[in-house]
Amino acid sequence: MTFDLFKNKYTGDLLAGVDEVGRGPLAGDVVAAAVILHPKKRIKGLADSKKLSEKRREELYVEICDKAVSWCVARASVEEIDTINILQASLLAMHRAVQGLHIQPEHVMVDGNKLPRWQYSCEAIVGGDDKIKAISAASIIAKVTRDREMVRLDSVYPGYGLADHKGYGTRQHLSALAQLGVCPLHRRSFEPVRLALSCKETGQVTAMTDVPVDFIIESE
Repeated sequence: MTFDLFKNKYTGDLLAGVDEVGRGPLAGDVVAAAVILHPKKRIKGLADSKKLSEKRREELYVEICDKAVSWCVARASVEEIDTINILQASLLAMHRAVQGLHIQPEHVMVDGNKLPRWQYSCEAIVGGDDKIKAISAASIIAKVTRDREMVRLDSVYPGYGLADHKGYGTRQHLSALAQLGVCPLHRRSFEPVRLALSCKETGQVTAMTDVPVDFIIESE
C-alpha cells in the first residue's frame, strides 16, 4: 500500500472517497460507493478491494459500515449503461453515491482520471484505491455489494455462472452465452453480447474464436 507516499492537501474531516465496481463485466449494473471515514475510528487493513481476499473484504465491509461517518451505495442500471455508455454510467453512479451521503462532504476524491460533473470540491486520483483510505473503503463497499448481488442473481438466471465470475467475460460465461443466449442482465452494447444476439437472430452458434480477445478474461 502507498498511503504514506501520497500527500493529501485536504486536512478536514469530511473527505469522501469514491470508487466504482463493474465497468468491465458483460452483465449487471455498475455499482459505486462513497465513504466518509471517521478520523478517530481507525480501520486496519484498508486496501484496493481487488487485492484483498473475499473473506477479508467481507470483514472490512462490516467494519466500514459500523465506523464510517457516512456511506452510500448507488448504481447505474444495465439500461442506462446501454443508453449512455459505460463510462458515463460509472460517473452517474458515483454522482448518485455522493449525493446519497446523509452527511455531505467538503471534499471528494475519486479513483481514476475522470470526475462526474458536480458542485463538489474534488480531485481524481489514479490508483486512488491504493493511496487514499476513504477510496479503499469505497472500493470494498462497492465490490462486496456487487458481488453479493451477482451471487443472488445466479439463482434467478441460472447456467451463466454469475456467482463464479460476477458477470465478467470469462470463457465459462462466453460459453454459456453461446448456449443459453442473452438474459435481461446482459449489456447489449458490449460486443460479445451483441455477437450472441446476432447469432441468435441468424440461427448460428457463437464461436469462441469470434469473440474479441480483449473481452476474454480468466478471472475477475
